[in-house]
Amino acid sequence: MRSFRQVDVFSSEPLLGNPVAVVHDADGLSDEAMAGFARWTNLSETTFLLTPTDPAADYRLRIFTPAGELPFAGHPTLGSAHAWLEAGGVPRTAGTVVQECGVGLVELRSDDRLAFAAPPLMRTGPADLETVEQIARSLRIDSSEILAAEWIDNGPGWVAAQLVDAQAVLDVDPDFAEMGDLDLGIVGLYPSGSECAIEVRGFAPELAVGEDPVTGSLNAGLGQWLIAAGEVPESYVASQGAALGRRGRVHVQRIDGTVWVGGDTRTTITGSVTLD
Repeated sequence: MRSFRQVDVFSSEPLLGNPVAVVHDADGLSDEAMAGFARWTNLSETTFLLTPTDPAADYRLRIFTPAGELPFAGHPTLGSAHAWLEAGGVPRTAGTVVQECGVGLVELRSDDRLAFAAPPLMRTGPADLETVEQIARSLRIDSSEILAAEWIDNGPGWVAAQLVDAQAVLDVDPDFAEMGDLDLGIVGLYPSGSECAIEVRGFAPELAVGEDPVTGSLNAGLGQWLIAAGEVPESYVASQGAALGRRGRVHVQRIDGTVWVGGDTRTTITGSVTLD
């Protein structure tokens, strides 16, 4: 029997964020057991807390989708840190949590809300014309409606497209067959003075996710891209999940060159699981 929590991430309101399943004390579990449980939960991500191998880390995290393992993902990072702290985890440095995962060490702040430092991008730069045309077909729009398209891959493989505005993002009816193996994020600006600066949607059909309700890794890459491009201010709030009946709010801020991605976290389910 192992302790278990299901944590809602990126919403201050119950059941309107993105849930992550977190298994505590997962040392000794096989890869097959972890992958099998992730398929069984059928959430976008299921995570496993383990003893760190790096002395600088507070814990080690493995992250699984129903289709396989990821080196990094944002909402599982926040939800797992929340679960670790709630279960009595004590960081080596007060106010800072250090997570070891596939991309290395990820630092989190634990101020008013948890926030992680966006990891370095593994692939950057404008998407080529062929990719832009595939994005347009995937979104059932004309390529002229894509203002810019950029690789913002920090592990999951994201490519992002900026549409004409937030409403255009909400209006998209995706074609997952055309999307193929693209991990695709789309973003559009809200008018100045709105509650949120941007509307975001994230699609990952090859990971058996389809559309993800609220996506930390995508918002991390978008923050790095859009702040540098001058499209959004140094500190802003992103909306995601409205198309799925959620109300995700992602707090993004660049401080001394580092983009921090934060959100509210709330435990919804506690219990125990038998996996071996």
